[in-house]
Amino acid sequence: MHAPKNPVAVPVKEKPKKPASEYEAPRFVLPESFYEKPVQQPEVEYVTVAGVRFKEGGKVYYFDPGQIEMSAGDFVIVETARGLEYGEAVYTDMSVSASQIVSPLKNVIRKATPEDDVHKKENDVKETEAFKVCEEMIEQHGLEMKLIEVECTFDNSKMLFYFTSEQRVDFRDLVKDLASVFRTRIELRQIGIRDEAKLIGGLGVCGRPVCCHTFLDDFGQVSIKMAKEQNLSLNTSKISGTCGRLMCCLRFEHETYEEEIRKTPKIDSLVRTDDGDGVVVETVPLQGLVKVQLSQSPDAAPKVYKRDDVKLIGYVKKESKSQPETEPEQ
Repeated sequence: MHAPKNPVAVPVKEKPKKPASEYEAPRFVLPESFYEKPVQQPEVEYVTVAGVRFKEGGKVYYFDPGQIEMSAGDFVIVETARGLEYGEAVYTDMSVSASQIVSPLKNVIRKATPEDDVHKKENDVKETEAFKVCEEMIEQHGLEMKLIEVECTFDNSKMLFYFTSEQRVDFRDLVKDLASVFRTRIELRQIGIRDEAKLIGGLGVCGRPVCCHTFLDDFGQVSIKMAKEQNLSLNTSKISGTCGRLMCCLRFEHETYEEEIRKTPKIDSLVRTDDGDGVVVETVPLQGLVKVQLSQSPDAAPKVYKRDDVKLIGYVKKESKSQPETEPEQ
């Protein structure tokens, strides 16, 4: 092929250059899977319940109020696993989480009628008589057990006898004799010493009725550590209740003590005050006070400071308190 004669030059169009300030960094688009999606919290289901108590200071149980109109303090008839029972409504129309409910929820049958009140009083008389009869039979059989309380169900289908004993008791013959006298189902239950105090009641070392008999629904865990943190005497007679176990009231202020103790420098801590450095020899967590023995005046009495006015700088070695070793300040 021959090249064309007199070729025409075609000028190349150049794109106008942008000033350096107009250049942008490339944008990278991440996939949607890279971004964390908000977690949807499950909806909490609430149930309307009525709280009913069967004994003074006893546990409160949940029931379905249905269409029954009642107020706190009214006596009601409710359906339970052992039949109809007579109890007191502690609160009504209360919303609680469905997770706190043990299904199926039993129903409130009706408000107690005057006839129900009379029947309840008759059952109370039966319980008193049954207590005396059972005590006589226990003595006749020579059983090592202490009768605490007798309970008769509202529909008279069963009688429960609560007792304590330090050992296992063979009470089969006793059950037969009780059934022949009362002509109903008999059940004997052995309970612990704390349950005995809850049923009987009494006065605590504070002079007031024991908490478990008046308002405590259930027993909480109490440890000797709680008494130590509250700086109480570890004398058993001073921190034990009428049941012989640690007093339940040790738990009431435990969380407050834990919080205040965390804010307060411990004993044998090295602190810096406006009067110089010293060692903490005593603390009062609830008042937020510490007693400090100043290093520059070891023979003088310890001075009292507010815990916010001192700065922790270290700790004293327990092996040799005469030569304190400081830790680096934080």
